[in-house]
Amino acid sequence: MLHSHLGLLSLTCFAVLLVLASGSSPNLPIISFDEGYTQLFGDNNLALHGDGQSVHLALDERTGSGFASQDLYLHGFFSASIKLPADYTAGVVVAFYMSNGDMYEKNHDEIDFEFLGNIRGKNWRIQTNIYGNGSTSVGREERYGLWFDPSDDFHQYGILWTDSQIIFYVDNVPIREFKRTEAMGGQFPSKPMSLYATIWDGSDWATNGGKYRVNYKYAPYVAKFSDLVLHGCAVDPIEHQLSCNDVPSHKAIPQGISPRQRTRMEYFRKKHMTYSYCYDRARYKVPPPECVINPGEAEHLRFFDPVTFGDGRHHRPKRHRQSRTSRADASI
Repeated sequence: MLHSHLGLLSLTCFAVLLVLASGSSPNLPIISFDEGYTQLFGDNNLALHGDGQSVHLALDERTGSGFASQDLYLHGFFSASIKLPADYTAGVVVAFYMSNGDMYEKNHDEIDFEFLGNIRGKNWRIQTNIYGNGSTSVGREERYGLWFDPSDDFHQYGILWTDSQIIFYVDNVPIREFKRTEAMGGQFPSKPMSLYATIWDGSDWATNGGKYRVNYKYAPYVAKFSDLVLHGCAVDPIEHQLSCNDVPSHKAIPQGISPRQRTRMEYFRKKHMTYSYCYDRARYKVPPPECVINPGEAEHLRFFDPVTFGDGRHHRPKRHRQSRTSRADASI
């Protein structure tokens, strides 16, 4: 019975997203914290500002903090403007993601934006990841630098999730497009999920594999969230029934990627992507079946790390190491 409910929900949500298709709009419905979210953990480390229009999440020696959407959603567009902590942030992880792990412990779905802190003088990195039906052993992660310092100001990060694709956006620039394929089987996220935002201590892995850890003399680390958008069909967690009364009928969310956006995405990925599981030859002798290999991306990553993305041997050509962190020459 649950599977039939989810199938009906998927078809209904797909129809709604088709109505919302083509083109993006700056007039997405921004909601206050109390309208759409609830505190997840952290006690006083979560603070509301501007009548609930902005949320600050802090990490200190006691605890991190986080919040979650009040409703579950099956497909939609979800975004926030985020300003990350500055200075020494090694080991700090800020996450903006969708998950249903609390409902489906062994076969959960997840769509992740993770922001990984760094030592002083090195910029934050972004990691995206996708799990479907508990496929955590596959690991579909990608990592990128940015063309700006995300601790200087607010920048918008968004997730578009439909029944056929997932697109990650940074300031309306698509940075990753993940399409559903038959070869994936049930490993595409397809069950209702909540939206989460957290800050926490990821010292064991977040910065250089755990080499650099959180230093609490710089605490509290504060991540600031504003312009919160929950734009999709809410799902009743008990009855699994859809509620689309609040979804506007005007065209507001891109169903795909425009030619101009695709050009910008291709430039971003060739310039700023530092890891993709699809090109990891040390990990996969044959790329997973959903991967579409782009020769330009492959060349960029082989140049960046010939051991992981090349033939497994060290080479000694001149390498532009500053390209790992330099953002100044890469306006998107």
